[in-house]
Amino acid sequence: MAAYLIFTRDRTTDAAELATYSGLAGPSMAGHAVTPHVVYGQHEVLEGPEVEGVVVVSFPTVAEAKAWYDSPAYTAARAHRFKGAEYRVVLVQGV
Repeated sequence: MAAYLIFTRDRTTDAAELATYSGLAGPSMAGHAVTPHVVYGQHEVLEGPEVEGVVVVSFPTVAEAKAWYDSPAYTAARAHRFKGAEYRVVLVQGV
């Protein structure tokens, strides 16, 4: 069953670190069965606090999503995300 990773950027804290993350995150997906659906497109918050941006990607299974998220390449990339912005990341199984 498909799994979705939803990244919500609440606030940028260091633009240079976030730029480094952006340069590493895409290439970290090589070799993984990932499909991007939303990558910081125009958005409108209908409920809750304002957000800076949203990314939604899907994988064939939860295990494959976790394999990418915990991969050495993405682990290195996300270290820069942690330094560059405040995010919420949710893994949800599809129907």
